[in-house]
Amino acid sequence: MTDIELRHADFAGNRLAYRYREGGSPTILFLPGYASDMEGRKAVALDAFAQGRGVAMLRFDYSGTGASGGDFKEGTLGGWLEEALQMLDTLVDGPAVLVGSSMGGWLAQLMAKHRPERIAALVGIAAAPDFTDWGYSDAEKQVLSEAGRLEQPNPYGPEPQLTTLGFWESGESLRLLHSPIAVDCPVRLIHGDADRDVPLEIAFRTMEKLRSADVQLTVIKGGDHRLSKDHEIEAILRAVNSVLETP
Repeated sequence: MTDIELRHADFAGNRLAYRYREGGSPTILFLPGYASDMEGRKAVALDAFAQGRGVAMLRFDYSGTGASGGDFKEGTLGGWLEEALQMLDTLVDGPAVLVGSSMGGWLAQLMAKHRPERIAALVGIAAAPDFTDWGYSDAEKQVLSEAGRLEQPNPYGPEPQLTTLGFWESGESLRLLHSPIAVDCPVRLIHGDADRDVPLEIAFRTMEKLRSADVQLTVIKGGDHRLSKDHEIEAILRAVNSVLETP
């Protein structure tokens, strides 16, 4: 795979890092998960896929994560949504296929609501819409309310996973699953039945709430939240390929 230069774009006082691969339309736009970045195995595999297909691809780091500037503690779902829309508006020509992992799947659905004319399709990888609601216990929400922050064990690294009250409140204001989700493009959801972070029930609820008539859910036996094993990545790439070929 050809290395893609790391570039930066200025947005709201932060320098956002991104990698853009030239190619045909539609452009694949990858949205990482919470506290994740654009250099994960799924993102890199998707970039190699884009190169092989000859399509353009954009991946970037939210402010406060990865190679981007900013303070993670200042990040909110609404702020990262604005960054993603800015990336779409300024760096992508023509339609885009959004591929969102975990929180990125939530952002992808919000982006499709905000820019319906720009989004050709949406692929959610263990998508986690509304996780500020169902992902925290009442006791954890109480800690957030009183202390303004919550630290939890992080299964993916040595540092505790931090949630701020600002992020949580922003997420609560952008919940989707309480009503039909005004997304009409083709949607592909990939979810593992052993996902301990985002229950499979959330994938079924998402499928039910999406307004689109073309929604397909692929359930991977034994798949956890990462979905980064070879056969799981192959399933993701098949889903992306299928929407690229949808008229």
